[in-house]
Amino acid sequence: MAKKKAPVLTPEERLKQALVPEAEQPYSIPENWCWIHLLNAFDNRTDSKKKIQQKNYLKNGTFSIVDQGQEIVGGYTNDSNMIYDGALPVIIFGDHTRCIKYIDFPFAQGADGVKVLKPYNIWDAECFYYAFQSIDIPNMGYRRHYPLFLNFSIPLPPLPEQRRIVFRIESLFAKLDEAKEKLQAVIDGHEPRRAAILHRAFTGELTARWRVNKGTSFTDWRDELLKNVTTRITAGGDKPEDFTELWDECHKIPVVANGVSNDGIIGYTSQARVTGATVTVAGRGTIGHAIFRAYPYYPVVRLIVIEVQNCLDARYLRCVFEEYPEKGTGSSIPQLTVPVVKEKRLPVPPIEEQQEIVRILDSLFAKEQQVLAAAQAALAQIDVIKKSILARAFRGELGTNDPAEESAANLIATLLREG
Repeated sequence: MAKKKAPVLTPEERLKQALVPEAEQPYSIPENWCWIHLLNAFDNRTDSKKKIQQKNYLKNGTFSIVDQGQEIVGGYTNDSNMIYDGALPVIIFGDHTRCIKYIDFPFAQGADGVKVLKPYNIWDAECFYYAFQSIDIPNMGYRRHYPLFLNFSIPLPPLPEQRRIVFRIESLFAKLDEAKEKLQAVIDGHEPRRAAILHRAFTGELTARWRVNKGTSFTDWRDELLKNVTTRITAGGDKPEDFTELWDECHKIPVVANGVSNDGIIGYTSQARVTGATVTVAGRGTIGHAIFRAYPYYPVVRLIVIEVQNCLDARYLRCVFEEYPEKGTGSSIPQLTVPVVKEKRLPVPPIEEQQEIVRILDSLFAKEQQVLAAAQAALAQIDVIKKSILARAFRGELGTNDPAEESAANLIATLLREG
């Protein structure tokens, strides 16, 4: 039996099919805008025969490869036969990643997951790029998201308004991007600033004024081997027989290893092997990571315990390990050993100056941490602000709409008559 042909629709019927009924519109928009189904906003120009697998990407080449990754360009190719040969600009949609990219330069499609979308001429291409981003596409993991487009709609402003929206968005985004660069510079500079502070501490610069007030001199500092200013340097042992991962009234002495998180506490026991103030140093994994401990605990293997003499403040020693980290030895699995730690050299100021160095470092590092946290929080808010701007833009809330302009519905009608 012959397959029945789909009925030919009139332009009016096609217009009605493209527009979203008022009852199904997600939110209110200006009267001269209209809601259209997302699939009526663009032409899918994806070429399944022109997709370059990632294993065939070049680090450098004549043509850019655009895929669904976070970066605009994923790699390069020299094969001109693989270049997209349609009109530009286009919008690239990552079917798995939901990445959206505006591409106005010659490119080749990356591997599976790339959708090449050419906005219809009812759109300013950049406006469609921003409007597309304003759609809340749910995260389906690594499943394909393009089939969801059937359920989405998009607001269509008049063309002059689209151009004003783009100008306004890009103006606001430029200011946010400038702020983002400055915030990122603050974040990137955190570790260098911290290193500079430590360097000043252990060259005597940080306490220069303090020495003047105290009538002391930098010549009072000594260069020592760690074994000469400690009472004991030893390695941790096996886990205690009554080791448990849960704290209770009988088992409340921390068992510590060489981890960074939770101060290296991995469980609890009923007896302590160390009771005084010490510094523990990781011998494996996070090699050289040092923690000052002033509570009873039980150290286990791959952890080195250092008990100091009266001439050395344990908190100061912990800072020394941060400024002068140990890299460990061994060709297969690097590790830090007790003999190596004993031979570590360190600057030793008088004990009172050590304590002043620790006080200043604690104060400066606390302020640095506040600055870092504030910058990270502000940076995270920038993407939120951008989403808010896009949401407002495509609700007609940026103050750019002219209600006297011709309705965007006429754009759709003209497109359908011409198509």
